[in-house]
Amino acid sequence: MALADLEPLVRNEQGIATALGVLRQRFGERLKTSNSLREQHAHTTTYVPGQWPDAVIFAHSSDEVREIVRVCAEHLVPIIPFGTGTSLEGGVNAPAGGISIDLSEMNAILAVNAEDLDATVQAGVTRKALNEHLRDTGLFFPIDPGADASLGGMAATRASGTNAVRYGTMRDNVVNLTAVMPDGRVVTTAKRARKSSAGYDLTRLLVGSEGTLGVITELTLRLYGIPESISAAICSFKDVEGACKTTIAAMQCGIPMARIELLDAASVAAINAYSKLDYPLAPLLLLEFHGTEAGVREQAELFGEIADDNGGSGFEWVTSTEDRNRLWQARHDGFWAVKASAPGKEFVVTDVCVPISRLADCVAETAADITQSGLYGPIVGHVGDGNFHSSLAVDPADAEEVARAEALAERMAMRALAMDGTCTGEHGVGQGKRRYIRFEHGAGADVMAAIKTAIDPDSIMNPGKVLALD
Repeated sequence: MALADLEPLVRNEQGIATALGVLRQRFGERLKTSNSLREQHAHTTTYVPGQWPDAVIFAHSSDEVREIVRVCAEHLVPIIPFGTGTSLEGGVNAPAGGISIDLSEMNAILAVNAEDLDATVQAGVTRKALNEHLRDTGLFFPIDPGADASLGGMAATRASGTNAVRYGTMRDNVVNLTAVMPDGRVVTTAKRARKSSAGYDLTRLLVGSEGTLGVITELTLRLYGIPESISAAICSFKDVEGACKTTIAAMQCGIPMARIELLDAASVAAINAYSKLDYPLAPLLLLEFHGTEAGVREQAELFGEIADDNGGSGFEWVTSTEDRNRLWQARHDGFWAVKASAPGKEFVVTDVCVPISRLADCVAETAADITQSGLYGPIVGHVGDGNFHSSLAVDPADAEEVARAEALAERMAMRALAMDGTCTGEHGVGQGKRRYIRFEHGAGADVMAAIKTAIDPDSIMNPGKVLALD
């Protein structure tokens, strides 16, 4: 993200003041204006400066969200939906001020339909809370972005994560949504049927819209049976290229892996120190296999043979639940491990995704680019679907270093687009990647702008995100 993308938008001072007065009468103590809370509801995860809302309201129902939206629409006040604040591209910043609607207290699990393999939840339910609730049903929800994000936020950003190679992303696992639109109407996008040919697919229009078309308040999600057997494995490689080639070959052979994650040597070193592990200081693949006991064994053995052909070594199974959880927790703590390894630094965090056949080239070129730029930028990736990330360490006070990191992140995005990939596989667009939308979608960007203008003509829904409308 270039800091130029964070230019504040024009504020509607009178409208904001009037709306605050009306909303304060209605919500009382649930409307908060303290500096600490407003700062918490702006972007704080990476080096991107926060842009604070004018107030935060903790909503409890779709009807309350509708009330807030109607008041804000009447007075042309921006609305910024907020789940847990784990987005990475400035998605919860308030460049024109306005009202942050905090959905975290909308945390009820409304229904579990075990026979139909789905569950309906309020938007503030987190993925861990849902899976804890499902623990005794034999079912689970597999989308796992690492952070314990809210399910509404995960739908809004089209999140994915470590399990996406087998179970897909939020796009594939949201059956329907309830959302409050910019004019205050409450819509439900579909029924619970597994497929439909009736009308436009409003569910997938709102999934990934990042709060720019409406506020998601409830959603129905696909569930899956907990596998009979789960096994994890690790395997080291001489270089990142060997790890990527192994991934490509395994996918092309049809091995149904549940997870396959790449850590480069710098990431391994950081995770070893942070999580007190002792993995070899070399590129590492972390894997997980789901299925029957015999099927899991067969998958792991075939993968081990492919890895051996590409210079893999130290292939090791991890079978106990405790060991598997420790392994994946270390992976999920990867960003904090990298952050701890560079004290005093902030991070330009970015991701791209390419067709799997171009993965090795894209990762190798990016690694060389990081080295040539003289930056510390470990690479990790959900490489089973061609997606990888880099966290580029910078001193925010060093404008030249920040500029180098921003330029490198831009080259990553353009390199991925040149390989017929995308500028973001899962972080979303937010403020930071708006300028790539036209490069990626061409005239499709005009269609997106037309949809945004038709649904939200006053641009009150999370303004300054996803599309550059000026």
